[in-house]
Amino acid sequence: MTLTPVRRHVAAGLLLMLMLPVFIGGCTRSPAVSRERPAAAPAVTRAIVTKHTDGDTAHMRLPNGVDEKVRFIGIDAPEVAESPEAYGQDASAYTARAIPIGSTVWLEFDAERRDQYGRLLAYVWLDEPADGSEAEVRAKMLNAELVLNGYAQIYTFPPNVKYAGMFRRLQSEAREAERGLWAGD
Repeated sequence: MTLTPVRRHVAAGLLLMLMLPVFIGGCTRSPAVSRERPAAAPAVTRAIVTKHTDGDTAHMRLPNGVDEKVRFIGIDAPEVAESPEAYGQDASAYTARAIPIGSTVWLEFDAERRDQYGRLLAYVWLDEPADGSEAEVRAKMLNAELVLNGYAQIYTFPPNVKYAGMFRRLQSEAREAERGLWAGD
């Protein structure tokens, strides 16, 4: 059967439409699968520290001018308020030194933005992140520092689990080194 130029054009168009999903699917790579790609820089929001609460919570002014109570994702520091716990004051003092009032931090959000108490949930970066690698998390993220130095333990609350694996490794290091909460008597 001989195809006219119009029929050849239509046939080529149909073939392209049928093959396009296969072509696109074969040419794209999921970042979760590809280990060759560098990690993407986390999306962050700049904030100013306005008040300290305890080791894992602080107040921050967001770019829209609203002051928010921010709970640090993935960790739990000992309490200092109603039922003070061992290392609670130490954790609170560490956080106050790490993010003094008036300092700039960068907040990264995960799957859920607020907890059941209405607090904003965030990973708190001390310097703007570039790639979100484990080395950068260790060097720049307050949540990670608190765990690594034994001032907090991991507190995984799905679906906010982006750095849960890293936090587990940092907590193991803190335990092995007997830092803070993991120190002997």
